[in-house]
Amino acid sequence: METMEAVVVRRLTWRLVPFLFLLYIVAYLDRINVGFAALQMQRQLNLTDAVYGLGAGMFFTGYFFFQVPSNIVLQRLGARRWIATIMVTWGVISSAMVFVSGPRSFYAMRFLLGAAEAGFFPGVIFYLKSWFPAQARARTVARFMTAAPLSGVLGGPLSGALLELHGKTGLAGWQWMFLMEGIPAVLLGLVAFRYLVDRPGQATWLPASERDWLLAMLANERPVTGNAGVGVFSAIRNGQVWMLALVYFGVNTVSYGISLWLPKLIHSLSGVGELTIGMLSAIPYIAAAMAMVAVGLHSDHSRERRWHTALPAFAGAIALVAAAYSTSVGPSILAISVAVLAVFSVVGPFWAMPAAILSDSAAAAGIAFINSMGNLGGFVGPYVIGVVRTSTGQFKGGLLLVGAALAMSGVVVLAVRLPPREENGITAPENA
Repeated sequence: METMEAVVVRRLTWRLVPFLFLLYIVAYLDRINVGFAALQMQRQLNLTDAVYGLGAGMFFTGYFFFQVPSNIVLQRLGARRWIATIMVTWGVISSAMVFVSGPRSFYAMRFLLGAAEAGFFPGVIFYLKSWFPAQARARTVARFMTAAPLSGVLGGPLSGALLELHGKTGLAGWQWMFLMEGIPAVLLGLVAFRYLVDRPGQATWLPASERDWLLAMLANERPVTGNAGVGVFSAIRNGQVWMLALVYFGVNTVSYGISLWLPKLIHSLSGVGELTIGMLSAIPYIAAAMAMVAVGLHSDHSRERRWHTALPAFAGAIALVAAAYSTSVGPSILAISVAVLAVFSVVGPFWAMPAAILSDSAAAAGIAFINSMGNLGGFVGPYVIGVVRTSTGQFKGGLLLVGAALAMSGVVVLAVRLPPREENGITAPENA
């Protein structure tokens, strides 16, 4: 006979995760599609690799400055209204990328896109924490975040096909791509306003007995996971939070350094057309999607977080060294696939750690702080690769540098101290 926990988690998963998964596919695609636009936009607007790398990474400066304020607003307004507002806003800005005409407008639009989207991911992580018991969070986050690699699987061929519309009705292919890929965010934002529910106590779709069990379980977990104190600033003063932010910085240096340069990397090795590049770029994300849920499930089953984060980080760093010395498209795609697989495998167990060390009142700000500081790696990775490629004409040096950042993440996460509940594999009592 199934436990109450299994019944409730399954119901929550089917109700919330597929919809949030769809939203994240759209969000992730709108932040990385500039990598495909670069295949045409750089040439048409005379953007150097250094300018492109800076503009691609500029998204994360807007992300950094607006993420914590956005998540505080989410706490006050509720997830339903604020996530809907975020989506409509970023969808409009993403489509408005068609008006980019040079470096300054490129920088400005990427900054505004990052500012608009800043609260979405940490808001969803906080939202999932507010609904799912601790022992189900790593696999739930991993399932939600499979949207990131799957956006690469879907977005690569889609972006490549839209680039093929070059010249239709006077628009360049990259303009068609931005215009069409921004519209789904606006439409789904309107749907989110009607579909989401702010808190478990408002979930009329949960039977009363299951809702009562869930509220009791979540209330019971608060004092256990609340050793970081209360209030917004307690999270920022917590040394463990800073260490997690550093870990996430290294992960994102690789994640976005690779994703925002992958189409150009493939083109430099093969010289194939945009549609073929889109198809080839999907391969690393297929591998990542298959691995990350398995790692999240194993992390939840074993109740171990640090080594489930560190080992993929070390494997990814080794793979990036191999990619740096590859000279043909086959070995390069294989090595990049291992690196992308490793980076995405980290996220499930990683995002279970902030929830374990932060109290309910500090979690929203703490998660946003970790994500905003960590996502500065999304600025550094693309920019470093662009600068190195401008000066050397090769990807080798940039890949080695971002690989070193990922190795650093693996080392730092092993020094993070988790509460005994997470360290020793102690699970919460189950009510049948």
